[in-house]
Amino acid sequence: MLNITKNSLHENVDLSQFEAGKKVFHKRHYKYLNLFLKIFAVIGLIILFLPWTQTISGTGSVTTLTPDQRPQTIQSPIPGQIAKWYVREGEFVKKGDTILHIAEIKSEYMDPDLVRRTGDQVKAKSNSLVSYDEKINALNQQITALQNEKQLKLEQARNKLQQARLKTQSDSIDLEAAKTNLSIARTQYERTKKLQQEGLKAMTDVEEKRLKLQENQAKLLSQENKFIASRNDIINARLELNRIEAEYSDKIAKARSDRSTAMSMRYDTEAEVSKLENAYVNYDIRDELYFIRAPQDGYINKALIGGIGETFKEGEKLVSIMPANYDLAVETYVKPLDLPLLHVGEKVRVRFDGWPAIVFSGWPNVSYGTYGAEIVAIENYISENGKYRVLLAPDPDGHQWPEALRVGSGANTLALLEDVPIWYEIWRHLNGFPPNYYSPESENTGKQ
Repeated sequence: MLNITKNSLHENVDLSQFEAGKKVFHKRHYKYLNLFLKIFAVIGLIILFLPWTQTISGTGSVTTLTPDQRPQTIQSPIPGQIAKWYVREGEFVKKGDTILHIAEIKSEYMDPDLVRRTGDQVKAKSNSLVSYDEKINALNQQITALQNEKQLKLEQARNKLQQARLKTQSDSIDLEAAKTNLSIARTQYERTKKLQQEGLKAMTDVEEKRLKLQENQAKLLSQENKFIASRNDIINARLELNRIEAEYSDKIAKARSDRSTAMSMRYDTEAEVSKLENAYVNYDIRDELYFIRAPQDGYINKALIGGIGETFKEGEKLVSIMPANYDLAVETYVKPLDLPLLHVGEKVRVRFDGWPAIVFSGWPNVSYGTYGAEIVAIENYISENGKYRVLLAPDPDGHQWPEALRVGSGANTLALLEDVPIWYEIWRHLNGFPPNYYSPESENTGKQ
């Protein structure tokens, strides 16, 4: 019945007399509904005042606590080509085990006896150093001998000069004596001649005095010649001193020049020896680089370059390895709005992918399947995804994380903040407000 007419049917017909009307219009249904609504209202009002833990949710993945425990790739510092593989993917290797052998592709290193030949060159150049050392020692001895000989020669020449000076003094005295004798002879001759003219002396006496005068004149001339010769001997002795000084200075300078040349060549040879030793060590190290070894205990994940004979450049990734021993951690990402609310040392709940969990974000105590963690590091620079990276370590006071966890598996995190009433949390979400900002108790204690 559409009840289109203005005449109300229920005013003229009593529906309660019908069986269906009795069931529908029974007052007992209203009583149960009102009781239910009242109980629901009371329970809802009580729930609004229950404590609710504010949380910051984030998503991330399982990683390791230290960088050296994370999956890594192995590169070759030199270019080459794959010669032989010694492992398979998924195989366990120990630190130092050979993973693969590479062959040389550069022509300057292809000589199989390159290290030995370079070692021979080092030995030859080292022997040259010994020869130069011996030559330098011989020149030093030669310079010392020349210096000693020079001193002896100079001493001998000085003695000759002293002898010439003494002889000159002697000749000078003899010359003065000859002059005196000549003067006396001349006086005697003049006196005898005068006395002969007066008849007091014979002619023979005059001739005798004249002969004696002539002898003294001859002696004077001879003594003058000796004196001049003595003076020439002094000049010659001085010239000899200068000659000896110049001769041995020239010899010593030449020996020193030869020594400087030998020392310069020795230094050049020493530099060449150093270069050859450097090349020898580099070649020896390069031989070791032909074998790619495991840097630590771990499992071979994947060969990035597989085929035999494939070439690669230096620094190119060859194989990836997962360390066998590692400390698990979780890296999660939070919004910039929530970053000021996180502090190092705070507790966090983690749910791992693959482990069933029932999570009540506001009531962590009744959650099931979550594991405890604490914040150990907060990144100061925003990541490429527009969020900040936070590193979590297992909570030492919580349950141990599952042993079957693997690095790279997904994880969801809940950072636990303040406890607030549920009505406040609903009101905050409706208005789009962030969680309450607070400082950890340790910071507050430090400020006091």
